[in-house]
Amino acid sequence: MTEDGLFELPAVPAPRGARSAVKPPASKTPAEHLPVARICVDLALPHLDRPFDYLVPASMDAKVVVGGRVRVRFAGQKVDGYVLDRVAASEHGGSLSFLERAVSAEPVVSPEIARLARAVADRYAGNLADVLRLAVPPRHARAEAAVPPRQARWEAVVPTGDVPAETEVPTRAGGVSGSGGKPGEGSEVSGDGDGGGPPGRPAFPATVGWAAYPAGAAFLRALADGRAPRAVWTATPGEDWAARVAEAVGATLSGGRGAVVVVPDGRDLHRLDRALLSLLGEGRHVALSAATGPEERYTRFVTALRGHVGAVIGTRAAMFAPVDDLGLVAIFDDGDDVHADPHAPYPHAREVLLTRAELAGAAALVAGHSRTAEGQLLLATGWAKELTADRESLRTRAPRVVTTGDDVQQSRDPGAVSSRLPSVALQAARVSLAAGRPVLVQVPRRGYIPAVACETCRAPARCPHCSGPLALESGVLGGNAGVAGASPEHSGPSCRWCGRGATGFTCPVCGGRRLRASVVGARRTADEMGRAFAGVPVRTSGRGELLDTVPDGPALVVATPGAEPVADAGYGAVLLLDTWALLTRADLRAGEEALRRWLSAAALARADGTVVIVADASVPVVQALVRFDPAWYAARELDERAELGFPPAVRVGSLTGSPAAIAELLAGARMPAGVDELGPVPVFGGDEGVERLLLRVPRSTGPALARALHEAAGVRSAHRAKEPVRVQIDPLELL
Repeated sequence: MTEDGLFELPAVPAPRGARSAVKPPASKTPAEHLPVARICVDLALPHLDRPFDYLVPASMDAKVVVGGRVRVRFAGQKVDGYVLDRVAASEHGGSLSFLERAVSAEPVVSPEIARLARAVADRYAGNLADVLRLAVPPRHARAEAAVPPRQARWEAVVPTGDVPAETEVPTRAGGVSGSGGKPGEGSEVSGDGDGGGPPGRPAFPATVGWAAYPAGAAFLRALADGRAPRAVWTATPGEDWAARVAEAVGATLSGGRGAVVVVPDGRDLHRLDRALLSLLGEGRHVALSAATGPEERYTRFVTALRGHVGAVIGTRAAMFAPVDDLGLVAIFDDGDDVHADPHAPYPHAREVLLTRAELAGAAALVAGHSRTAEGQLLLATGWAKELTADRESLRTRAPRVVTTGDDVQQSRDPGAVSSRLPSVALQAARVSLAAGRPVLVQVPRRGYIPAVACETCRAPARCPHCSGPLALESGVLGGNAGVAGASPEHSGPSCRWCGRGATGFTCPVCGGRRLRASVVGARRTADEMGRAFAGVPVRTSGRGELLDTVPDGPALVVATPGAEPVADAGYGAVLLLDTWALLTRADLRAGEEALRRWLSAAALARADGTVVIVADASVPVVQALVRFDPAWYAARELDERAELGFPPAVRVGSLTGSPAAIAELLAGARMPAGVDELGPVPVFGGDEGVERLLLRVPRSTGPALARALHEAAGVRSAHRAKEPVRVQIDPLELL
């Protein structure tokens, strides 16, 4: 399979009969007990997405275990595979080949993960081998030898950190959905009970941190009781979300069940790791991340696999982490696009975890400061219940939000609409700095001036050599008289594609020789803020210079979305600039994504602080920020998408390839009734001749659509089709 996920045919795939006809060497004899192993061969061809039977040599009997890695000969090549099962006899009537080698006796694919991988592959019209490639990290023999042998069971835990004494927390009847069965059919969780803590110490789980959420105490007690509540949690501004998630994990472990938590990035993982260490102590969990290196990552994977810990936290790949007796799956900030895997079959961590909860009968927690339309759909269908703060608690925790486009601001400052830094934003920053508090400035774009245009006709400036976009990137000395509004210390524009300079630029449309900034980046904003507040330290956080925390004290912090550092005592002011760059994106999720990024930044402000958003207050998504009400906006968004036939109200299949290849795949597909074809249309910014076709069906028909596309892709791969077609189900980007 190629890097972009397109199907690529290897040499000579052989049918089962041709491969099985090879007679085993006389020196090999089958194992006496369960001599046939059913293998998932690590090949990415859709028509080979089924287990193949091989004989287990008697010499390898002890090492060939269910879930273990093996090497087999397939179509004349030695390939890797996983043992899915061992049986007494094969359903194939011909001769079977022997396994070539037993790579490891470590059962890296447990029965639960095998079922989950199969369900994920079916949901996304993919191959089991592709999903297992995402689920199981590469092997390191030294790591397997370093981890102690499997123990019988990790022990249920009680907190080792400082846990506040239990207090009475008001609960709401029916606040959290019940356990087990079909969506919406679980028993209700009440708020009664003492939490199960031993006499003489604080009850665990401690629900004090969840006091702002009427159903929070009931949710934690249901986890501690071993039930399976499902909830969509909207965290309040200033909430220590890592501590709350850690308490949910601790409650699950205290009930004797395991937990898996997925977060967007390494900084969030570090915060959750520290929260769990503080609450539960050492040795209760492991953190999986590619940043630790292949060997350390595999060591932690084996540690969880052998049952030494009850909880696994990590970034996207941790959604498949092996945990004994799973009781909770959780995901934080599920709207972040990093949760969508870029490798075939392109699963989303949220959908994988929800599928896993359904299969394992586990609890589920979808958490974040914002709420996606997919999270709202879980509530609308009754599959989950919401965990939100009451308005009184929200008012005490939320900072004041000021917009620059309402009538009051326009009467005070007529330039508030057109100004990039209106007076209300400057005033809020001055007040915060005077009080000794840092100020956060969120800018959507990194760099200095990432895009320039002709000052006369406003046409985007392009490189005369490769037609790439021109930008101002560096701060070195150089002539720059041709760029209007640029700092005199900056060199001329250069191409973002080929890197060539374009100091002698001439507009091909009007012949103009002067340029203007069409987009201002974080570094240019830092320069502007530094000139406006002389003597105040200015720090930037973004790609290449990521800050985790900033100390309390007067400072200006300019950050791109997702790179905002946490202030020790909170920010006195948060300024949200260039909001048009987020709202005008040609994307179905533009409003939802803008609100997610704004709320993530606004949540870092102090309760007595101010959030200034340079936007018109009449825009619905801005109103959601002003009221700190992402639930209202998510419900509105879901209703509009249902009316227009957009995901998640419907299921969508995407086919990307040449027109002939797409037509060939459709010709061999047995499509379910009611498929709505949209396109095909040329792919914007893609290779010439590449088109995209969308297939829209009701949600109930989604599995049938995925099955039909997978079968059609298998027919094409069996016929060795020359042109690939990329198949995606519910792609994150539709526009």
